[in-house]
Amino acid sequence: MTERHICVANANKAGLLANELTRLSAVARRAASAGGEELMRHYGQLEMVNNKGQAGDLVTSADLAAERAVLELLSAATPEIGILAEESGMQQGDTELCWCVDPLDGTTNFAHGYPFFACSVGLTWKNRPVLGAVAVPFLKELFWASPGEGAFCNNQPIQISFCTSLLDSLLVTGFAYDRHTRLENNYAEFCWLTHRTRGVRRGGAAAVDLAFVAAGRLDGYWEHGLSAWDLAAGVALVDIAGGTITSLDGSTFDLGEGCIVAGSAPLHRCLLNELHQVIPLPGKTFGAPELDSMGS
Repeated sequence: MTERHICVANANKAGLLANELTRLSAVARRAASAGGEELMRHYGQLEMVNNKGQAGDLVTSADLAAERAVLELLSAATPEIGILAEESGMQQGDTELCWCVDPLDGTTNFAHGYPFFACSVGLTWKNRPVLGAVAVPFLKELFWASPGEGAFCNNQPIQISFCTSLLDSLLVTGFAYDRHTRLENNYAEFCWLTHRTRGVRRGGAAAVDLAFVAAGRLDGYWEHGLSAWDLAAGVALVDIAGGTITSLDGSTFDLGEGCIVAGSAPLHRCLLNELHQVIPLPGKTFGAPELDSMGS
């Protein structure tokens, strides 16, 4: 079952009126912008890069500084709303409304000086997206969306691509940190769709990928193994910009599952149909024969 207008429904269920949505949207924009400004202060001059325990899962001094800046602003502006942040976990109260914060989405990119990264701030109700903002500071762009206001890049309205054919589409995806240890690693899907589209990009920052889909720069997106803070703001952008979002099996999108397919309604159907035909590549084809038996 495909689903659109997720955020409007969630805002209504949460009892959020127009004036409160406008206020919270402004808070999200200020918080994402503050995080983005902090990231640019650290860009190209990192003091610390550590591994969080899993190969390729990094944390830097910029992640921590940006998270402090975002959390200080959110705590002051909305002390009644809980905060789930990537680096520090759950903060404040246990209200049904919660901010999901990724202070630096694209940490590996950032650590290497690759300028594709973002600060993402999304508001959820009962773990369901409501609104959000994604600052892409190197590009000096702030993507934001809120029910009743619309979706924007800086102050310009954005909308989903009109592309309806996979053959004419440019897609984007990513690979989870645990791709080295499971057969369901998205390699086969990447190959399959690369041969059926104009191309598939791998940006390395889910929030930016979703922002670009919302703005029509990319036509569709799918990925496994994401966290709520990776998705909350970006899903709000795509939904409010007119996109369709589901889980990978086509069921109702669940922020906690970490799996997503997003795009315009016609392209979304095509993308789901193709993904359902993909068989994982044997591990021996990419130098990991042990994955043949491990599965996912």
